[in-house]
Amino acid sequence: MNSDLLHRPQRAAAKQLAALGLWLGLLDGVAARAGLHGLSWGGGPVGFLLGLGLALRARPGLAPLLAMLLPALLAQIALATLRRHELNPKRRLEPRLFSDRVVAKVMIPAAHGDVPALHIVPHGGARAAVCVAHGSGCDKSFYAWRLVDALIAKGLAILLVDLDGHGESPRPQAFPQIVESIAGPARWLSVRYQAVGLLGMSLGSAVTARAVAEGAPCDALVLWEAPPRLRLTLAAYRRAQLLEAIRIVRLPLLHLFRDGTAYHVVRAWQTSGIRAQIGTWDLFDALDLLGSLARVRVRDRRPPLLLYYAGNDAVLHPGSDVEVERATTGWGELRRVRGASHVSLPIEPEVIAGSATWLATVLG
Repeated sequence: MNSDLLHRPQRAAAKQLAALGLWLGLLDGVAARAGLHGLSWGGGPVGFLLGLGLALRARPGLAPLLAMLLPALLAQIALATLRRHELNPKRRLEPRLFSDRVVAKVMIPAAHGDVPALHIVPHGGARAAVCVAHGSGCDKSFYAWRLVDALIAKGLAILLVDLDGHGESPRPQAFPQIVESIAGPARWLSVRYQAVGLLGMSLGSAVTARAVAEGAPCDALVLWEAPPRLRLTLAAYRRAQLLEAIRIVRLPLLHLFRDGTAYHVVRAWQTSGIRAQIGTWDLFDALDLLGSLARVRVRDRRPPLLLYYAGNDAVLHPGSDVEVERATTGWGELRRVRGASHVSLPIEPEVIAGSATWLATVLG
């Protein structure tokens, strides 16, 4: 039998192994250089040189390189997850003492019962604080670590709250009771800080606007992707889910892997869901965002307002941002993030940094 036929499978396997080694070394080198610790298994330059050495020796060629790219990506993620398993960004929100902050779990008194919250204060205290309200189906810690880091860096305290029907709240989602999920915490902050900012995301933005319209203390108001209304057919809802899943794959969002592994970043998506007496669509109608904005007055004036909307939002009705912009003409500042989607907007670096800087400036 021809010896070349016997050794051909061995040479093919060697070429594939060399291609895999080259990709792993290259991917790890890029991840390490970009500071994406959650995607790096620690090979760095040494891993790249070893992979390059294998490739130079076996000369895998283009076909094995292309064939091994996907296996290498999967292996890179698996190795990084095993090597950096302790890299869990949600640990930064655990109630304890950190080098730059103190995180405490608190129950905030409100008209319809206590509101579960995390009170986060920079060392040395703070003059101003920001109450943050999550979106529908989320909870107080849902991908909040980057926003918390940004606000702490600006010297601001933070209160992350669970809306009724979400997270650790013992009450179901109901109207008008849910408004106290923000009104109560805003009052609580107002007796402890000289200035209070309120930041709401999607459902949280509508609840926050209604709370301020009904008299909740507010020195600065930030609303992310606030919907004037929200009604989708089943087909439209499924289409929105598909589009949002596609659009969340954006290079700017790789920053999440600076904080955690793929396992922890994906697992952070899990929440307790919604416990409701009123459906979300009906709740948005009842909250009446545009009507709430028209009624907002704090000490006979409108507090400074910052609005953020996603350019590729598949959830909100087209023109929602225009409606809100018209309703706040001469008052609010509206910023659009072209490539962002409804799901990605709260974790976009541009939105987080822009909101933190604006709040620090307005709240002094």
